[in-house]
Amino acid sequence: MKHDLYEIIHRRRDVRGEFTGAPVPDAVLDRILSAAHAAPSVGLSQPWDFIVVRDRALREAFHDHVRSEREVFAATLDAEAAARFARIKIDGVLESTLSIVVTYDQQRGGPAVLGRHAIADAGLYSVCLAIENLWLAATAERMGVGWVSFYREDFLQGLLGIPAGVRPVAWLCLGPVSELQKVPDLERHGWSGRRPLHQARHDDGWGNRPSTGGSAQR
Repeated sequence: MKHDLYEIIHRRRDVRGEFTGAPVPDAVLDRILSAAHAAPSVGLSQPWDFIVVRDRALREAFHDHVRSEREVFAATLDAEAAARFARIKIDGVLESTLSIVVTYDQQRGGPAVLGRHAIADAGLYSVCLAIENLWLAATAERMGVGWVSFYREDFLQGLLGIPAGVRPVAWLCLGPVSELQKVPDLERHGWSGRRPLHQARHDDGWGNRPSTGGSAQR
């Protein structure tokens, strides 16, 4: 079982172009959401909610918004970076079977959330843990997940009727895939490279490197 967990962690990918559109069985979706809901949270506040989006019109409206934001970002790039970016697919909103929007309610568990008094963002970190649980569970179910980040939060709040004060943290595309790429998309397209673990590790203080180090693959 230990080796299965590590294999799932390293096999996980941010999926864009490999969605098949095949159905996601209800039992599988329930298991994935249950895994997300089992994440640890500061003060046991469980500040997340999960909006399952299947409606085609909603997804098309969001996709149009994502396309517009892609153009905004592309306009900030120099010619070489823009050429690389043009080859990168940034979302699978229409190709995936469904989407899950994960939100953060800062008032959940309040007004005094145990453990959050000194770190205001601890609740947001908790939501990110739920997202990671969801992602790993989906990978274990042979599903793909793609995190779409080219959007404005106020647009998504209005599109899905998310109340004021509740923050949309992630739009996640979900569904069966033809494959999971062995090399992440951004690395394959030359946008960025992976940083080896030994460059990220410090022992007993910043800048103190271990005498030996290795690299980890994501």
